[in-house]
Amino acid sequence: MGPTLTDVAKRANVALSTASRAFSDPDRVGPDTLRKIREVAQEVGYVPAVPRVTSAAPGTAGGTIAVVVPDIANPVFAAFVKVVQGQGWHGRQTVVLADSDFDPDREREAIAHLRGRVDAIAVCSSRLDSDEVLALCGRVPVVLVNREARGADCILADATEGLRQTIDYLTALGHRRIAYVQGSARSWSNAHRVAIVRELAEAHGLDLELLDWQTETVAGGTAAAARVVASGATAVIAHNDLVALGVITGAAALGVRVPEDLSVVGIDDIPFAAVSQPALTSMHVPMAKAGSLALELLGRAVSGERQAPRLVRLATHLVVRASTGPVRAGELTHSRGTA
Repeated sequence: MGPTLTDVAKRANVALSTASRAFSDPDRVGPDTLRKIREVAQEVGYVPAVPRVTSAAPGTAGGTIAVVVPDIANPVFAAFVKVVQGQGWHGRQTVVLADSDFDPDREREAIAHLRGRVDAIAVCSSRLDSDEVLALCGRVPVVLVNREARGADCILADATEGLRQTIDYLTALGHRRIAYVQGSARSWSNAHRVAIVRELAEAHGLDLELLDWQTETVAGGTAAAARVVASGATAVIAHNDLVALGVITGAAALGVRVPEDLSVVGIDDIPFAAVSQPALTSMHVPMAKAGSLALELLGRAVSGERQAPRLVRLATHLVVRASTGPVRAGELTHSRGTA
């Protein structure tokens, strides 16, 4: 593999977005910086891509859409991509996928690489700042999913109602001490959910143990299980279903039964949640709907339809299954006695 744009940016000591603009939109780069970047590119042998001719003229269907996700192995992102792919086929649109593997550098390079080759980009659960994503996309139409930014179409999964139902339900079951396992520190969804859980826990007079960030995988949940058990919580909410399933596995290895000793709630409501042992209580996040809406918005942009940027909030709700149950009488009495 030859030298990449990232190599050029690092050697020229500039941001990747600046290096990208030097070849795709040079008028936006200062003359000295532009000269330096191009000299470095020549030295390392980097050959910039030839800008593509858009495949969809204004007013027509079709076009090429790029979808950038952090982890295609996660069923929630797979659901998003599947809907975009299916709907794109019906609209005669080509869908190109990039998986950043939760790596911000990889995401930067993927967007910079795709920008000159596609008609529009959907960036899902980005690990980059919104302003950087928009700078990398340049003039290419973009939809941000679970990342908010001015001047762009944004689709957000609003956890407010789903988490309210979750806290109400756990409180009704007698839980007074709840743990929350965080996801990535770079995740908009993580910060959004944590803020809501904190507010709800305070309103209900609950003890909330906010645990450190974890990788958003089953392994991350398994690693967090010991912290969950040590916290003394009788219920735990995990950043996503994969983490929740890992917590169940890790708890079992420690001799902790779910839901008899510990109630576990996930977020996303992936298909595996309904068939796990025990079946996982989870907050449903409508990512399939987000995929359909994202392609609709991008399709309008590709066809030349002009509209003001939209901010769409999709509601969430709780799906109750077997991984949650009432606090045992002894634990409930102890909890009330120490409150």
